Amino acid sequence: MRRVLELAGKGAGRTSPNPMVGVVIVKNGRVIAEGYHRRAGGPHAEAVALKKAGSRAKGATLYINLEPCCHLDKRTPPCAPLIIKSRIKRIVISMRDPNPKVSGKGIALLRRAGVQVTEGVLKREALRLNEAYVKYITTGKPFVISKTAMSLDGKIASLKGSTTWITGEKARLQAHRLRDRSDAVLVGINTVLTDNPRLTTRLPGVNGRDAHRVVVDSTLKIPLTAHLLTQRSNAKTFIATTRRGHPNKIRALDQAGATVLIVKDQDGRVDLSELMTELGRIGITSVLIEGGGEINASAFRSGIVDKLIWFIAPKIIGRKDAVAVMEGSVGTDANQPVLVHDISITRVGEDFILEGYL
Repeated sequence: MRRVLELAGKGAGRTSPNPMVGVVIVKNGRVIAEGYHRRAGGPHAEAVALKKAGSRAKGATLYINLEPCCHLDKRTPPCAPLIIKSRIKRIVISMRDPNPKVSGKGIALLRRAGVQVTEGVLKREALRLNEAYVKYITTGKPFVISKTAMSLDGKIASLKGSTTWITGEKARLQAHRLRDRSDAVLVGINTVLTDNPRLTTRLPGVNGRDAHRVVVDSTLKIPLTAHLLTQRSNAKTFIATTRRGHPNKIRALDQAGATVLIVKDQDGRVDLSELMTELGRIGITSVLIEGGGEINASAFRSGIVDKLIWFIAPKIIGRKDAVAVMEGSVGTDANQPVLVHDISITRVGEDFILEGYL
């Protein structure tokens, strides 16, 4: 099953809004076929592995991290009937599919056909692998990660407008891998005005995938010359604004190729919770927040953050005017901290990565 999860992970950033799925088929103690879901619209992992196995699949055991689907899809046929037809004897599954169209129905269909079913093997690991899919399919909203790079004393820049890197090259490479796996990258307008970022994915020797860009801009301050509007990229740029955005600027942004989302405001600013609902409607299943201190605080305060991935450099900046990772209250009660659990810390180069869940 660990090999199954490894295979499934190869589809990271390519299968959305579908889950990442891997399959290993074993017969007489030997692996006879493997497969994984490479991209949305392509063959499912089960179909790939069963095609490789051919007639050898009869009497074999199929290992998979997610319950096989049993419903008709616009692009791919259901997999549970395919497994039954191949005369697989036993199937081992990590977790049930939370999609209401499947959820237990695929397993029931297999059992009625006489296939032995074992559930729950490495279920926790399987849930973590597809955490974005699970949230999206059950709530309609994207899974949100807060990503930032900061010093030991919680500063993300020595002063406003500074372009000095906080973390090292290996950590920055890891940050680009996060972009490659995410559906969208979100920043606030202050980041655009200060840094004029491109928010593209740059991975050496690999064809990185650009995530869609989302800019939170309540009054449409974004200049039409911003890199996000002029650069070449297969990904889209969404500008989230309020009714305060001027119609002339909306038309100009539309002509520049951006998509303007008019979102309900909260205290004059874009309501981030409503924005997540809107992004979910578009089909975005995961969002990586890469903004500054203000958008970070707003995201935590609005309750949209599911997970944090913070890169910490062994540096102390110490300036009073340095930009903090959080600039503003982070909870509905300004006196109460936000608790983070399931924390893990790993080292990358000279820096550290802290991961945790809200």
